[in-house]
Amino acid sequence: MASNFTVSLARLIKEFSLESIYLPQDPAEIMISSSEVNRPGLLITGFKNYFDPDRIQIIGKMENAYLNDLSPEVRMERLDAMCAMKIPAVIVTRGMDIVPELIAAAEEHQVPIVRTQESTSSFMATIISFLNVELAPRITRHGVLVEAYGEGILILGDSGVGKSETAIELVKRGHRLIADDAVEIRRVSNRTLVGTSPDNIRHFLELRGIGIINARRLFGMGSVKMTEKIDMIVKLEHWDPAKVYDRMGMENEYTTILGLKVPSLTIPVKPGRNLAIILEVAAMNNRQKKMGYNAAQELLANLGMPVDQDKPEVEKDWNF
Repeated sequence: MASNFTVSLARLIKEFSLESIYLPQDPAEIMISSSEVNRPGLLITGFKNYFDPDRIQIIGKMENAYLNDLSPEVRMERLDAMCAMKIPAVIVTRGMDIVPELIAAAEEHQVPIVRTQESTSSFMATIISFLNVELAPRITRHGVLVEAYGEGILILGDSGVGKSETAIELVKRGHRLIADDAVEIRRVSNRTLVGTSPDNIRHFLELRGIGIINARRLFGMGSVKMTEKIDMIVKLEHWDPAKVYDRMGMENEYTTILGLKVPSLTIPVKPGRNLAIILEVAAMNNRQKKMGYNAAQELLANLGMPVDQDKPEVEKDWNF
């Protein structure tokens, strides 16, 4: 997946406790831009077609055994050709000894070498997952993200409609706050959006008439969460008597964010409506729908009315 974001090699070294073998410069200045990684087995046999030099190269047990079977001259030629492509880094797994020709080629072409004690497959799975999150396409939107009954709910609406007040009521009822005011949304896979808060405002909430509060300090560690997947979007809007709101829930409404469709609801706000309870019910109902149950369809079937299972989806345009 294409991305304009980068992560430093220093971050990888810290995150995965990597051993530095050779670093041509400060690892904080060495940037990784691809979430893909590669095992250069074919490359060191001499096959260079389709090789992507932007990927981290991981040398595992098989690659190391093959290199040790080569003569020093051939080994140097193959590794020099690999490092000459200006790859971002080489990671050697299983704590294996590194052939001297690799270190020589890396020094010649200024390619970092680091080492991990983990097995190759385990390490690849972990680092790919990490890079998918760190390099994921992202946008930041004004809103509130909470988690209720395991469902990540992105609350949108005009300023002053009650988003933060609803969030604080949900927190008091045992649910968790992820972000208030600014929500950073990342597409971490072809099926999943994850939301988080910018570091400088994490866990803070603004309540008009009271001011800024820190939800973690007021309600404890159990009231907050660092990240959460976005399972549904709820837009709060002031009640419009002239507007007809959905009363059955038969329509499949969604909003497209970064190319992914997210189930969406519009909830009108007026005095007397307990929005926290409404969002709790919305979260549980969304879970039921994902499990294949729709209460509106069951009711229509019980009344002997036709149920349109293939009702067209309605897309909400909420400036994403």
